[in-house]
Amino acid sequence: MATTTRPALVKGSRASRSTIALKMLMAVSGLIFIGFVLTHMYGNLKAFGGHDSFNEYAHHLREFGEPILPHEGALWIIRLALIVSLVVHVACAVALWRRAAKARSVKYVVKKSKASSLSSRTMRWGGVTLLVFIVWHLLNFSIGKINVQGGATDDPYNLMVDSFDVWWLTAIYLVAMVALGMHLHHGTFSAAQTLGLTNNDKARRNAKAAGALLAVVIAGGFSLVPIFVLAGVITK
Repeated sequence: MATTTRPALVKGSRASRSTIALKMLMAVSGLIFIGFVLTHMYGNLKAFGGHDSFNEYAHHLREFGEPILPHEGALWIIRLALIVSLVVHVACAVALWRRAAKARSVKYVVKKSKASSLSSRTMRWGGVTLLVFIVWHLLNFSIGKINVQGGATDDPYNLMVDSFDVWWLTAIYLVAMVALGMHLHHGTFSAAQTLGLTNNDKARRNAKAAGALLAVVIAGGFSLVPIFVLAGVITK
């Protein structure tokens, strides 16, 4: 009897430890992205300062770290760190989803508890939406620099205005910001829980409040620029 149960217990223990490791990796990579989007949002708001303010910010990003680092050196370090974090985050999410699906021998007849928040129930599809949006966003403003109006692409401010002057591009962006806000709302609490920062009622309330605050500030801050461009407040 002992010889049959001990291997199962060891196997279960290893699976449990690897699940915890996956959740930890998701939490840490998620926190890296929170730091990035918060900084990126701040940079986007430079658009309210006008053409020169926005372009000077974009230019200084490429000079950051000089002369210790080559031109755009720091920017490429940040890009590589974000790519690694994205790969880790997505890979861990897929692995955890597969384990959860495999663990269910019988599908639920009744839907999950209505007490769970909308943001927690849409984490998976919200993540897919954000992944698709990130690819498009990079093609639009960074890697490909696509100007759908056929204008120049070598001026960051003008490219931004030309893009958000198109209503359907702004609509896509705002939908992605809703997905980002919901992802941040639940993801912040989930990361805090994984890192052991929700051990009592007050800590849980604080983690939920932090998630809500980050969701509103970051998603809302990102949304301001396209809305004001489309409204004709931010112009070339």
